[in-house]
Amino acid sequence: MRITRHEHAALRVEHAGRTLIIDPGTFTAALTDLGDVVAVVITHEHPDHWTTEHLDRILRAAPGIPILSTAHVAVAAADHDVTVVQPGDAVSVDGFELRFFGGEHAVIHESMPRVENLGVLVNDELYYPGDSYAIPEDVEVNTLAAPIGAPWLKIGEAMDFVLAVAPRRCFGTHDMTLSSIGLAMHRQRLQWATEQGGGTFSALDPGDVLEG
Repeated sequence: MRITRHEHAALRVEHAGRTLIIDPGTFTAALTDLGDVVAVVITHEHPDHWTTEHLDRILRAAPGIPILSTAHVAVAAADHDVTVVQPGDAVSVDGFELRFFGGEHAVIHESMPRVENLGVLVNDELYYPGDSYAIPEDVEVNTLAAPIGAPWLKIGEAMDFVLAVAPRRCFGTHDMTLSSIGLAMHRQRLQWATEQGGGTFSALDPGDVLEG
């Protein structure tokens, strides 16, 4: 499996000549080389995780592929054919085995309503929780894409999340709200948490690739 980090929360996952796109949102530059895309996963409705422009660009290159997301995204993206999935669902898409976890976005503030949110496990290898600390129960996570900066994120809670998952390897995502100093500090904290379980942490910038 080949994982490419794009800006903010967007991930490109490649396996056996096929590509899965996760959370291409407002902070993500226009994606290219989309002919091998077989599915898109959107974890929740916030615009930093999806835009109509990204979906249109992907679908022009790969017409008819499934978009897997929440019921709220299906309403927000009514011009697209969104397949609604829920925590507990498992979906097979052209070489990708996807399992969904979680259910709710992390709390930003009590004055703001919580929205649906999905964590996704890809091929029993890569786990990405969206905007949550949802832990996939009874799953040994090899690779964790861990949120590292957000209005809802407290770094101690992010560290506890990594400690609880105990991945073999980890990298930070969801980081466009951080300064370079804050990003470096948060990476150090998540590196420490990853190493407590015997794992390794990779400081991936947009365009960087994790193989294996």
